[in-house]
Amino acid sequence: MAAAAQQDALPAPLTATPGDPVRGRAIVADRQRGLCLLCHAAPIPEERFQGNLGPDLAGAGRRWTAAQLRLRLVDGRRLNPDSIMPSYYRTEGLHRVGPAFQGRPVLAAQEIEDVIAYLLTLKDDPAR
Repeated sequence: MAAAAQQDALPAPLTATPGDPVRGRAIVADRQRGLCLLCHAAPIPEERFQGNLGPDLAGAGRRWTAAQLRLRLVDGRRLNPDSIMPSYYRTEGLHRVGPAFQGRPVLAAQEIEDVIAYLLTLKDDPAR
């Protein structure tokens, strides 16, 4: 992991290049790469059959900071060891890792930053 976590956040970006929200949205919507919609609902109306196991991503940019989102994506189990959320960037100390992912993160550092940039654009929460 690039930098140390502080409480519930990972303050330092993983790359020097700012995240791109358009690329981030594509990753969130991609059922082969991000797999986010397997567990989360998101304001991506063209994608059907969205999950309800994790928090709705609508309003994520209002509820969490970039640093808080980064830790949740990089290694959410630091916050909740019982979470079913995968560690998208951590590679050490994992169990039952598929051969294609052994020793490498699910998402690259820039992809993590892109997803964060997209999630930060989600300010509206329809539940409120």
